[in-house]
Amino acid sequence: MALIRLADKKGNVVSPREGNDVINFWWASPTRVVYTVGEHQGGYDSPLATGELFGVDADGGNPKLLYGYRNGGMSTGSHIQKAVADRGVGEFIASIPDDPNHVLVAISTWDAAGKEGFLPIVYRMDVRDGNLARILTAPMRNVEFVADHQGNVRFAYGEDVNGNVKVYTHPINGDGWQVVSKADDERAYPWAFSRDDSVAYFACKASDGGFGICNWDPVKNTWTTVWSNPKVTPDGFVYGMAKDDIIGVSFMDGRPGLSFFNSQSADATTLIALMKQLPGESVRFVSGTRDGSLSVVLAEADADPGAFYLYDRSTNKLTGLLARASWINPEQMAGKQPFEFAARDGLDLHGYVSFPPGKENAKHLPMVVFVHGGPYGISDSWEYDPYVQVLATHGYAVLQVNYRGSGGYGYNFEHAGWGEWGGKMQDDVTDATHWAIAQGIADPQRICIFGGSYGGYAALEGAVKEPDLYKCAIGYVGVYDLALMYKRGDIPQSTFGENYLRRVLGDDMNVLAQRSPINQLDHLKARVMLVVGGEDRRVPSIQGSNLHNALLNRHIAHVWMDKPGEMHGFYSEANLTELYTTLVQFVGSSIGPGATATNAAAAGGAKSAP
Repeated sequence: MALIRLADKKGNVVSPREGNDVINFWWASPTRVVYTVGEHQGGYDSPLATGELFGVDADGGNPKLLYGYRNGGMSTGSHIQKAVADRGVGEFIASIPDDPNHVLVAISTWDAAGKEGFLPIVYRMDVRDGNLARILTAPMRNVEFVADHQGNVRFAYGEDVNGNVKVYTHPINGDGWQVVSKADDERAYPWAFSRDDSVAYFACKASDGGFGICNWDPVKNTWTTVWSNPKVTPDGFVYGMAKDDIIGVSFMDGRPGLSFFNSQSADATTLIALMKQLPGESVRFVSGTRDGSLSVVLAEADADPGAFYLYDRSTNKLTGLLARASWINPEQMAGKQPFEFAARDGLDLHGYVSFPPGKENAKHLPMVVFVHGGPYGISDSWEYDPYVQVLATHGYAVLQVNYRGSGGYGYNFEHAGWGEWGGKMQDDVTDATHWAIAQGIADPQRICIFGGSYGGYAALEGAVKEPDLYKCAIGYVGVYDLALMYKRGDIPQSTFGENYLRRVLGDDMNVLAQRSPINQLDHLKARVMLVVGGEDRRVPSIQGSNLHNALLNRHIAHVWMDKPGEMHGFYSEANLTELYTTLVQFVGSSIGPGATATNAAAAGGAKSAP
């Protein structure tokens, strides 16, 4: 992380200890920054958060570990005495206006955690030395907090161990939490307060039956729908030039969409002008000064990792700050084309096709079906994806589908995927593949399927359930034995996780066995590549190694890549490079130029990638 002084563009680089990465930061005041770090071990394409909170001055001075397990020694503050180490996880909630020395944080201690999860406590933290003053305790475990702009925690929300939405509000000058019953009944979540704190914004059911954003007036206890869409849920707010000034709603209906509360406002007209200045990009304000005189703008696209700019309102000037991946040339990348179709049972599904650059109108291309992980609440969207680009720029069409269970289309759509691993969720992927064939996009004899986590499951399940559809299957940190999910990994270690598995996976072990790829290898015709991380806690590597051994026992040739130091997705640049290289080679030998259906038989013994 670099803190840059605008006056002379000179910066101070903040280097976390022991080679960690900064993964998020917040301005506590104009001169003090709070940040959190992640370890380089793994985490799906990102560092693994340590739960520590650090502080540093804007000029790089006075660095301090404010809270975290590496905070050794004894330190006595005015309200609480620190132990030898802070045994827990710290989360930033909000800064406090007119108080440059304190912020609101939530602390969840490991010692107080149980099988039902963490019980967080809200503190006022001194950003100079980490001293804590206790404010209140959460009304239940596993909640998030929302504060207003005066430094008052007003909401706590989350799901209980049975998956029921719970929202509580806390009076500013009162005691005790109060249930927001309408929010509980309609699975409405509080997102933020308006800048003057007069209303709170909730993601809610719209009054016309679609998906919406509602205003809740805490004084009058009234609800008003301020935005709605019949097809997709909101994915965030549109912010203006000033810090925390919400001016509209963002959503993803194929491509990114914006809806302004007042399209004639200065903020809206300025943002529209910037969109015209950066055509083809999704443009938004991501931060700003309190008066809105200076703002940071992010522009990104399906073929562009994105770049940050500084906008000066007084001069109407946009100045480049930083490109996310300056070595990427967007003109040489693949674009994503949204599509929609009806599944075999009539459910509307949406997805994206990425064509090799320059072949947007080509027909009968070799194609890779790329299935997203999750599976629930996660979705593919119109954004830059390195896996898509690796494949598309090497000559393959890439198909992505938001099968039932995915996020972005409401609770009912997500709920439709419960208990459908290997069932209707898999059928949705199959139907999308047949759609691409029917459209003339894909050569039906040259199709592979690839995914990570749940997507790895779907890749192998697709290969055994539809043995004549896919020529190769790549499982990346995937699940291949559904019953084993109840015994291994971090999910079944809590009551919350156990109940979650029963709800979304089902607990009929006979059905789970029938839908597990490891038990269906008699049907396998596709070539297989398996990738695991030895330190994966979400999907332990035993899932992959058991399938690897089962294939070896059947003398089925396959590519095997096991990286002992990686977790749920590769993080090391060297390992990612090897993964991309091996992936392209494997797909190429399966459906690339000159590939034949007999490649699997001719491949010989299993290949083990070091």
